[in-house]
Amino acid sequence: MHLKVSFMPVAAAFTAFVAINTIAIQTVQAQSTASIVVASTTSTEQSGLFAHMLPAFKNTTGIDVKVVALGTGQALDMGKRGDADVLFVHDQVAEEKMVADGFVVKRFAVMYNDFVLIGPAADPAKTKGNDIVEAFKKVAASNAVFISRGDKSGTHAAELRFWKMTNPDVSTPANGTGYKSCGCGMGPALNMASSTGAYVLADRGTWLSFKNKGDLKVLVEGDKRLFNQYGVMLVNPAKHPQTKVTEGQKFVDWVVSAAGQANIASYKIGGEQLFFPNASK
Repeated sequence: MHLKVSFMPVAAAFTAFVAINTIAIQTVQAQSTASIVVASTTSTEQSGLFAHMLPAFKNTTGIDVKVVALGTGQALDMGKRGDADVLFVHDQVAEEKMVADGFVVKRFAVMYNDFVLIGPAADPAKTKGNDIVEAFKKVAASNAVFISRGDKSGTHAAELRFWKMTNPDVSTPANGTGYKSCGCGMGPALNMASSTGAYVLADRGTWLSFKNKGDLKVLVEGDKRLFNQYGVMLVNPAKHPQTKVTEGQKFVDWVVSAAGQANIASYKIGGEQLFFPNASK
C-alpha cells in the first residue's frame, strides 16, 4: 500500500511564509506606533502626574501619549482647532461650554485637588488664613508683589475670579500695585515668586513637586472656593474627522476606570497625595 503525500511547492510555501510574517510585523508596528495627542494643563505635567500615569496606560493599551502642556485656555483652543485628540484640563465652566458648542463629545470629571496662596514666610501683606478673597484684598492694599500666570490657564481663570470678588469693577488689581503677569506656566511662575519674594496662586500638586521653594510657604488654604476640579474630554470627530477616536476613547475610559483612578490616587510626594480621583461616568 502506497501513501500519497502532497507537498506545497517551495516557492509557494516561501511566499506564504513571507506574507504571513509581513502581516504579523505590520500588526506589531501598528500596535507599537499607536499614539494620541493630549492637550493638558501645565499642572498635570509639571507636578509629575503624567510621568507617573502614562507608563501604566501604555502598558495596558500599547498607546503612546504625546502631552502638550499649556494653560487650560490654550489647551481648549487646541481642541477647537482639532490639533489634539483628548483634552485634560481644569476650568469646568469653559469645559462645559466646549461640550455645549460641540467641540468635544462629553466631559468626564477625573480628579481634584485645591489651589493655595503661596507667599514669603514673613507674609508682609498679612494674608495667612483660610479666606482667599480677604487675602487678595490685603495683597492689593499693601502693593505686595504678586505673580500672575497671565496665560489663560485654569489657575489664571481662578485667580481672576478671586480678584473680581475683591472688587466687582475690576478683574485684576489697580495699576501701580506689585501685580506682575508672566504669561507662563505654573513652574516658572513659582520660580519668579521664589526669586522675588512674591505671592502667587498655585495648584497644590505643582507646589508639592516644586523643588525651588526658597522662603515661600503656603499661606492660605482650606477655603471651599479653592476647590480645583479636573476633567477629560474626547475631541468631537464630527467637527474634526482626523481625531483618533478609538485610541482617544481608550485614554478617557482608562483614566476614569478603577485602574486609572487607583493610579492617580497612588501618586504621592513625600507621602502626600497630590490628586484625588472622583471620576463620574
